Amino acid sequence: MKPFLTALLILLLAQFSYGQYTEVINSRRPGFSGTPYSVGTKVYQVEAGLFYKNVGNYLIYDPVLEENFAYSSNSIGTDIAFRTGQFFERLEFNLDLALVSESREYNLPEKYSRSGFGFSKLNIGAKYLLYKPEYADKSKEIRSWKARHSFDKKRLIPAVGVYAGLNTNLLTELHKNPEGISPRFGIYTQNDLSNRLIVLFNFIADKVFTEDAENTYIFTVTYALNQNWSIFGENQGFFYNRKGRPNDFQFGAGGAYLISPNMQADLSVRMIFDERKDNTFLIGGGLSWRLDRHKDKIIAADTNNDEPNITQEKKGFFNTITFGLFAGQKSKSNKGGKMRSVKTSKVKTRSLEPPVNKKAQKARKKQNKRLVEEQKKKEKAQKKYNKKKEKN
Repeated sequence: MKPFLTALLILLLAQFSYGQYTEVINSRRPGFSGTPYSVGTKVYQVEAGLFYKNVGNYLIYDPVLEENFAYSSNSIGTDIAFRTGQFFERLEFNLDLALVSESREYNLPEKYSRSGFGFSKLNIGAKYLLYKPEYADKSKEIRSWKARHSFDKKRLIPAVGVYAGLNTNLLTELHKNPEGISPRFGIYTQNDLSNRLIVLFNFIADKVFTEDAENTYIFTVTYALNQNWSIFGENQGFFYNRKGRPNDFQFGAGGAYLISPNMQADLSVRMIFDERKDNTFLIGGGLSWRLDRHKDKIIAADTNNDEPNITQEKKGFFNTITFGLFAGQKSKSNKGGKMRSVKTSKVKTRSLEPPVNKKAQKARKKQNKRLVEEQKKKEKAQKKYNKKKEKN
């Protein structure tokens, strides 16, 4: 039993210490999908934007009142996400909220207007990376051009993360859930098909155990044009459990620009269609910024040749709609060609001198003494020879 517990403890420690930090910011914006990776420990990140949303003739059946309702609406607001990594590299805590001003015009069952200002979304949660695949380093392949440029099949295996959160009900009357707070769960996957192309898939169970429960999938494809620009396309489907509420399907596209290693700007447009052919469009843009307090871990270890083995844990990863794509490149050269200063941690040093071998030391002293004596004998013999030669 003890060996099993020891192996389990080692495995857990290895999982907790696995690096998530990247040299450049990794933002979810402007897509709605989430990456399975965290932002890294001691990183504090804000992702905020403005949006305008227009809803067409949206028809919905209310099973409580047993009536059909139809409305159109206009809203403007801001969505904000706070993300931070704490305790372990694989763990991230986040807060998502949206503050909107919305006005609705109802056509059924009669004509009237409603409006509201406040939160339309306010939830908290945590995300943990379960699995991260390792890819072959093709840059080290020098014997075969074909092998160097061939597709690594390991890239078909995705990184996997899990999410658990809570929907609060501190919302406007237009968005409040009559049943109060509710849980939210998700599974996030990511495939880095190349250094430029990334595919993400999310499955989210939202407002679980309530009448308004919904299941959502999000499929996102991101492509980096260069070190500063990237574009994305996204498809999202909403499947509602509530009777009389049509399922929605969303299509979005946009791009992002890396302003600096810690800041990104984005812009996107979206169309949402439901099964009754009502439609909604949304336009948004924003900024992502992080406060980077991440510190590298420096590990000193013994080796057979008595040289210190120091490793800096700054392993990059590829992100949703941003530039984790270029984490490796940016670590070498940032904007303007300046090297990014690497943060280090102080470690206690110790002598790495090899242990003294007393037997070998004694043998060396004895040998040196013998050589000195032989040298003296030679010098003495040489002097005697010189004296005899002078007399003759």
